[in-house]
Order: sequence, then C-alpha cells, then structure tokens
Amino acid sequence: MRRRAFTRSEDLDMADRVRNPRRSAAAAKGKGGGRTRGRAKRVTERAPSLQGWQSSDAEEIERRRWRGQTEIAEVEALEPAQPYYGSFRVRSASGGNYDVEIRSLDLPLNSCGCADHRVNGLGTCKHIEGVLAGLRRRRANAFAAAAKAGGPRAELFLSRSGDAMPRILWPKDANAAKAARAVLSVYADADGNLRDPSPRAVQGVMGVLATSGRAVEAQVRMSRSLTPWIDAAERRAARDAARTQFLADVEAGRESLDILKHPLLPYQCQGMLHLAFGERALLADEMGLGKTIQAIAACELLRRRRGIARVLVVCPASLKGEWEEQIARFSGAATLLVAGPRPKRLIDYARPDFFTVVNYEQVVIDAPDINRLVKPDVVILDEAQRIKNWPTKTARMVKTLRSPFAFVLTGTPLENRIDEVYSIAQYLDPELLGPLFRFNRDFYELDERGRPMGYRNLGELRRRLQPILLRRRKRDVETELPGRTVTNYMVAMDAEQRLRYDEYQKQAAKLIHIAQRRPLLPREFERLQQLLACMRMLCDTPYILDRDCRISPKLEELERVLTDLLEEPDRKVIIFSEWERMLELVRELAGEMGAEFAWHTGSVPQVRRRAEIARFKQDPQCRLFLSTDSGSVGLNLQAASAVINLDLPWNPAKLEQRIARAWRKHQPRAVDVINLVTEDSIEHNMLQVLASKQALADGILDGEDLAAVRMPGGRSAMVERMAALMQPTAPVASAAPPKPSVQEELAAQHGDALLLLEAHKTSDGRERYLAVIDGEAPATAPPNVEFLDRAAYDAMSRLADAGLLRVVDGERRALVRSPRLAAPLDARRHERLARGAEMLGAAERKLRMAILLAQSGFAEEAVPVLTECLALATSARTAMTDGAADAEATPANGSTPADRSPAQSLEDLAGSVERTLSALRQGLGPVHAAA
Repeated sequence: MRRRAFTRSEDLDMADRVRNPRRSAAAAKGKGGGRTRGRAKRVTERAPSLQGWQSSDAEEIERRRWRGQTEIAEVEALEPAQPYYGSFRVRSASGGNYDVEIRSLDLPLNSCGCADHRVNGLGTCKHIEGVLAGLRRRRANAFAAAAKAGGPRAELFLSRSGDAMPRILWPKDANAAKAARAVLSVYADADGNLRDPSPRAVQGVMGVLATSGRAVEAQVRMSRSLTPWIDAAERRAARDAARTQFLADVEAGRESLDILKHPLLPYQCQGMLHLAFGERALLADEMGLGKTIQAIAACELLRRRRGIARVLVVCPASLKGEWEEQIARFSGAATLLVAGPRPKRLIDYARPDFFTVVNYEQVVIDAPDINRLVKPDVVILDEAQRIKNWPTKTARMVKTLRSPFAFVLTGTPLENRIDEVYSIAQYLDPELLGPLFRFNRDFYELDERGRPMGYRNLGELRRRLQPILLRRRKRDVETELPGRTVTNYMVAMDAEQRLRYDEYQKQAAKLIHIAQRRPLLPREFERLQQLLACMRMLCDTPYILDRDCRISPKLEELERVLTDLLEEPDRKVIIFSEWERMLELVRELAGEMGAEFAWHTGSVPQVRRRAEIARFKQDPQCRLFLSTDSGSVGLNLQAASAVINLDLPWNPAKLEQRIARAWRKHQPRAVDVINLVTEDSIEHNMLQVLASKQALADGILDGEDLAAVRMPGGRSAMVERMAALMQPTAPVASAAPPKPSVQEELAAQHGDALLLLEAHKTSDGRERYLAVIDGEAPATAPPNVEFLDRAAYDAMSRLADAGLLRVVDGERRALVRSPRLAAPLDARRHERLARGAEMLGAAERKLRMAILLAQSGFAEEAVPVLTECLALATSARTAMTDGAADAEATPANGSTPADRSPAQSLEDLAGSVERTLSALRQGLGPVHAAA
C-alpha cells in the first residue's frame, strides 16, 4: 500500500518550520502579511500561559494543540485512501515515532500510542493535534466538509476521554457501513455503548469481526489500542489466579513459603507475595522490617513459578555490598556488583548473573545499555526516594528502565510533599494517579494564582494507592520487634557559640522580614538557606565553620552519655551527624576515651566503607560507629543497641532512617535513641517541624487522621515556617525539686513505719521516690513512688555489700532516714573505688592498644603507650588504697631505663602491668570490677 507523507502541502510545511524558524517567518511575510503579520503569528503561536499549577482541561488541550503545531516534524499517512479518517505515523521533533488514529475531526475520540494520551484523560495529545492541524491547513473548506460528513467506517476503539472505556462510533451517514452495523448492533446500542464492555467480551467482538468476511472488514476499524488494554486486563486476572493457585498449592503441601535459606516471618511472606504477584508493586514497610529479604524472596519465587532469569537491583552505591551480603546469606544466587569504567561496565551488563547490582549514578549514564544488554525480567529500586522528584535527571532515566516486573522499595515514599509518591507511582503504573495536572487539581488546594495552599481528598489518594502499596509499621509487628526509647537531651550554648549564632540569626531575620513583604530574589533566597544551614552547624560547634574554634557543649554532653552507655561491656553505639567536621571532634573524643570506632562518611571509598562496617559488626572491641547520613540508609547494624543523633535532619523520614540502622528486625535488645538538641535555637524549634511532617506521612500512608493534616507548603507558609524556626524558645524547665507534699503525704499515711524516703533523678530528668516501709508495702502507690518492705530492702543491702548486686550511682537525696536502718556504705570509699575502676578501665584500653602496636611490628611506638597504661594502673591502685605505697610499683613517672631496648622495655613493662592489673582486680571488689 502506498503511503503518503505530508506536513503542509498547500502552505509552509511544518517540518521545515520546526527546522528553520527564520525561513518560516520570511515565508509568512512573503505571503502578504508583512512584518506585522509575522509578529502576530509568533504571538498567536506562543504557548498558552498557565497560572502556576492551576489549569482546566480546556487549557491543557490548548497547550497540546500549541505543541502539536510547533513540535511535530513529519506526518505520514498510512491509509492514503482515507485522507481524513485514517491512520498516521507521526515523528516528533525529539525523534520519537507514534501511530495516530483519526476518527473524529471535532471530538476527542482519536487515538495515539504515546504515554500522554494513555494517561491524561483528555482524549487527545500533541501528536493527534499535530495531525489535525496538518489536515486543517491542507484545505480549510474540505476539512470543514469532512468534519460535517464524518467518517465512513464503524469504529471499535478505546475512548480515553475520562476513564478508559471501549465503545463503538457509528458513521453519521445512516446508509454507510451497513454490513458492519448488522454485525455490531448485536453488541452495542444506537449511541455506541457496548452492552458488555469487559475485556473478555470486547475480545470476543473482535474475534467475530475478524471472521465476518471482507465486506465487514472493509467497513469497520478496530483500534490498535484495544489489544494492549485487553492484554493488561488479562495479566491482572492471571496474576490474581496465580496467587490463588500458589496459596492452594501451599495449603495442599505441593509448594512451600520457605524458599530461602532462612525462613521468613509471616508478614515477610505477605510482602513476598505482594511483590511477586503484583508484578509492579511498592513495598513501603517502615525501615528495619526487611524489605531487601522480601524482594529477594519474591525473585526466588518468580524464578520457580515464572522462569525469570535476570534481576536488576538499583540502589545507592553504599548499599551494593549490603545487597551482595544479603543475597549470599538468604539465596546464594549468582550476583554481580557492577563497577569500574564504562567499557568494563558494558562487559558486566552482558554477563548472565541472576542478580546484577548497580547504583543510581550508573543508571543515569547507562540506562539504554542496561535495557539492551541486561534485559531484566525484574527491576528492583531500593531506597527509591531517589526518584521522588520527578523532574530530576535521575528520576527520568530510571523510569526508562524496561521490565515486566518492578519492585519499588522505600520506607519513606513520602517525606515532604504528596507529589513525591506521585513520582514513584508513575514509574510503576502511569495510569494509577493520572496526569500530574489532574493530580495537582485533585489533591492540592490552589490559590487564584495556581499556587499550592493545602491538601484535599487525601483519603481518595490513599484509596488509589492501595492496588500497588503494601506498608507495615513496626507497631504492626511489635510482638516480633524489640522496643525503643527516645530521649531528647537539651544542651545550652556556650557564650562564644551564642554570639556567633546570633549574628547569623540577625542576618536571616532581615531576609525573613523582606520575604514577608515580597518574594525573595534567587540570590536572597540562596543566602537565606546558607544562613539557616550555618545556624544549624553552629548548634553543633563553631568548628564546622571555623577550625580555630573548637567549642562544643554537645561534645561534652556526648562524653557523659557515652560514659554511661559504654559501661555495659557489650554495648555498641551508632553516632550520626550531618557534618563530617563534627564527627572529627567525636573521633578525637573517642580516642581520648580509649573507645575504638568505625568511620563511615561520603569521603571514604566504598571498599573501605564495607571493611569499616564489617569491623563494627564483628570486632567486640569496636564499640562506636561514626557516620554522616551516608550510613543512614540500608545498613544492617543490629550489633548496636543505641543511636545518638548529634543534630536533627530536616524531615522525620531521615531521622527514622538513622534509627532503623539499629532498631530493625532481628535486633535482640531494646534500642536507646538519644537526640542532642541545642536549647533556644533553630534546632530546638525543628522538633515541631519534624512532628508536622510525620503527621503528613502518617495520614497518607498509614490511614491516620487526615482531617488534622495541613500542608506545610506555599511561599507564605514557607516564610512562616522559617520565621517560626528562629523564634526564641523558652528554656526547658529543669527537674522540679522534691515535692514536700510527697514527703508530708507519706509521713502522714505511715508515720514511724516510713523508714526511708529517697528522691532519685532518672535519666530523662524526672524525679521518682523510693520508700521503705516497716511492714507490708501498700498495694497501690502514687505513679512516681516505688515501695519496698523492710525485709526486701535489707536483702538488697546485703547483696550490694557482698558485691552480688550493683548499686547504680546517680543523683539521689535522702528525705527521710530512720536510725533503725543500717548505715549506708561509706560514701568516700564508694567514690574512691569508682574512681579506681574508671582508671583501671582506661589502663586496660591502653594495654590493648600497646599489644596491637607490638603485634603489628611497632614495638618502639608501643613502649610509651604501655608506660601510660602502667601509670594509669598505679594511679588506680593509689585511689583504691587511699594513697598507700606499694613495694612493687614502678617508678612514679612511669619511665624506663634509657639503656634498655624498646623490646626489652616492652617485656619488662608488660610483666609489671600484668602483676599490677591482677592485684587491682583482686582488691577492687565485684561491684566496681564489673564497671
């Protein structure tokens, strides 16, 4: 069949106008329009201006009409016998080719194979509008006559105006297509509505038409868009049936849910089924619940049931090793981590490993090669918040990856705004949430200028996400998870720190004041962001901005916190800061405290990062993990049971990401979360911002109270938030002094039977009371009072004196003490032993360091370290014996004879140290030796 290509046959052709706009203007001028006509033409062909996000369907159609006139390079007629109501191939200026079916010249009933037409619900797109514009320009009178006459054929097609619905368009001429009418009238009414519009029924109609003979075939056109629509419906039905059949096989014992080396928990089995039988699905479990394991299990299930052969895992570069480790542990499937220069990557993509693991940066460069060489059956996007900002290049390139199955894994599909979850859903199913302009219209409150003011219809948004979304929170499976406690330690600024902070705050306040009157210029807004960032840095330490100023009250508070935490021999701690310079100070503090640490920042090479992670997990002496936010995603660090945040991130999702490194599945202990917050600062006010952002995520994803959710967006709202962040905050009140009313109330109730009343300050700053009663303790007590009877108290005192029970040191005061109770342990001796225990611990840390140096061939360097160890041991003995001399002590200055070699000195000192420490352990007593 001869095909005809046209752009504009009677007038200036469109393709040339796209390629040469100057020639287009000159040609227009040459037709008698003069300079005025050329300028007017440029004005009339300019894109319609829209107000922000506010647009109507008519405006969106007009936008596509304009793009059809300016962005179409060529139109080829595929049915020359049908000059108007035929099929056309369109080549856009960007180089894409799309097939267009024209069946109406004045109604949105035409079809195109592009994604925009499939999603937008307008019934048109720029390709359709480009064809119509070309047809209209050929001869206006003929076009009008053709529009009035209508098409000669009956059309069975998928209408995209609103919801996708199959229907029939009858010819306007009642005498046209009589044979087709006779066949189709059985299936549709006079308006073209199908009596049964289900995919299976439509497929049956198509089968009837295909076997009705040439006469019918010539009088009816079946749209190409029907076949993909039917195929999609069949896939949905097939996957539901496959899931039902699989579960039936499991019930009958023919299949098993235990397809990995280690069994899955019940909720993880549910996640595996959601991914495997959902085909393109979002697993948004809260961090720490094992999304990686569920995705690996789903791939194994698909390998058995569907015969898949290639899985592409896209994750942050820092998590590639984690994926390799988890696959080896749970599956054992062949895994390739792609790395190195582009020629090597291209070779790697062609390898047949079951799992191919790449990072997002590689996809941005190699997406076409990955599609061509890997040809993945499954694409897994881990930490998929990387594609939440839909206009970014990373999001655009990742969304070009093609595969029948796609698993999106993220614990934070929504961090700041609801259009983030739109971008993620768009990759899985572009039709699920519709076009962005309608999404904005449906779920945002827009002002008269099209700017977002608030949210609306959030319940409907959650309903639309249900087909692809599975989300469980830790509280949903809390019986299988350890608990966690969160404590905010408020830290006051140093005077110098406050002086510098106030200087930045004044400058920021000026810009905020300007922003409340008019929009900030780009350079002003950038400056404001810099000032706010500097204020946050100063909340940690001026050292981040000025290496000559090392003031950091947070570092002093951290030392106190770590001293308490590291008293437990097997306790490991993760310490996060957004700024590497703050971690430099922490690293020095760890050295001073003799605590070994792992170092994980963006400047550390990937191979070294993996080594640091492994050391923290496996080495019992490595107690601290110091990390920037490079370590806040994906890492399994259940070896730690405490997380310290030196600073607060801007959104709660990042905070939860940090915490979830330790508080996650298979964590055997409760996790302590400690946030160091600077008083009366931007950081202090951020606590409220974090709470409001968490409410938004809870409302959309977890079905919380949506009526209480308010949008933190819009310029005015942003200015208000920035102003609120810098408002002075009232200092946190310190713990109240012991209330006389408690003492008076208990004395009145129990009289002489009240033997002891002590006020204790707990770790969170509150006060609780311990009361000892001569006789039976009361069954009920005030919430802040704990009762013991006399027998229990005496038993505990004996155990403590024998060293079998450790007495926790802390701030306490005796409000009532009866002379009938035994005198307490001598406070001075108790303090002396505690001081000796602390120095003994420091000595033992120095000894381990010296031994490590010596074993590594650095005997000379080990000597001064061992000398320090011996000096600490001697000081510990002095503290324990209240200054008594010891005949076996080394010289007071801890020196060694100058004529001894390093190796000889090391041997002599080691012997002295061993004797000293052995004696100390015997004399210290069980209570303090345990410390």
